[in-house]
Amino acid sequence: RNPLADPYLFGISSGASFGAVLVIAAGGASSMLSDAGLYDLGITAGAFIGSAVSVILVISLSGMGAQIERMLLAGVAVSFMFSAATSLVLYMADAQAVASLIFWTMGSFSKAHWGALWMPSLVILICIAIFFANHRRLRVMLAGDESATALGVDVKRLRISMLLLSSLLTATLVANCGGIGFVGLMVPHIVRRLLERRSKHVLTACVLLGGCFMVWVDVLARTLIDNNELPVGVITAAIGSAFFLLVLRRRGW
Repeated sequence: RNPLADPYLFGISSGASFGAVLVIAAGGASSMLSDAGLYDLGITAGAFIGSAVSVILVISLSGMGAQIERMLLAGVAVSFMFSAATSLVLYMADAQAVASLIFWTMGSFSKAHWGALWMPSLVILICIAIFFANHRRLRVMLAGDESATALGVDVKRLRISMLLLSSLLTATLVANCGGIGFVGLMVPHIVRRLLERRSKHVLTACVLLGGCFMVWVDVLARTLIDNNELPVGVITAAIGSAFFLLVLRRRGW
């Protein structure tokens, strides 16, 4: 129901990035996690805590059933707050780690390898399965909170659980490939243009189209400049910002 809903715009990605960067930059904690073989899990946990805190802040500032404009402003404020905190951590971090951390926060698949995919793949599959299990109730909520409640949906509980699930999904992705924004904004709009809004295939189409889109963005990032790789997040931000303005213009905002 919110045409501007996106983890990047509502501060979830920024919160996740801050949590992950904080774990990476904390040398002592990172060393202990690495020795225990839990380094990736520690980064994901830090990212999840950061994203969950950002969700709580946005809801606290705007209210659970707030208007789109109010939630957007709250999300932008939270995003700037976490971005500033991330910049502070980078400023105080070890000089040798700063360059890689900055590149990572911009979003990149350059360090992806098959051995590290088992955990994010497991989390993503579980989250997607839960989303599909709740797709009927999510479709009912498109009719409004009152209609959904009348049909037996616990709106508040479902909304909070889906927000937390989205936070976990965002945190897992951010922990493994950095902050890549606007994909969650663009892909659903494109899918709804291709399919009916209430179609049961919307979730499936979003997953498939989002994956294909990121594959080609990664190809573009690796080939746009000779002998150099651009951060994936830079390309998605360039495309997404134009798309965001287009959505605002079409809705008369």
